[in-house]
Amino acid sequence: MNTLTVKLPDDLEQELAAATAREQVSKSELVRRALSRYLSQAAGREEPFISALEQAGDLVGCLEGGPADLSTNPAHLAEFGRI
Repeated sequence: MNTLTVKLPDDLEQELAAATAREQVSKSELVRRALSRYLSQAAGREEPFISALEQAGDLVGCLEGGPADLSTNPAHLAEFGRI
């Protein structure tokens, strides 16, 4: 893998640091992703957005049983996140 040095203004560096913390990836990884996406867009070969539902579509509705109101009834979340 090659190395590229880039000079960034302070405000862009701060945004980059915030984004890496939020995404939990290195600065290098985030810049690689952004550059790859930019180059794909510029070449007109950007892949279409695929939603989580499309990616896991075969799993949606595959569970049988359980409460019918699991996603809407707050009582089911009463103990959620508690140890």
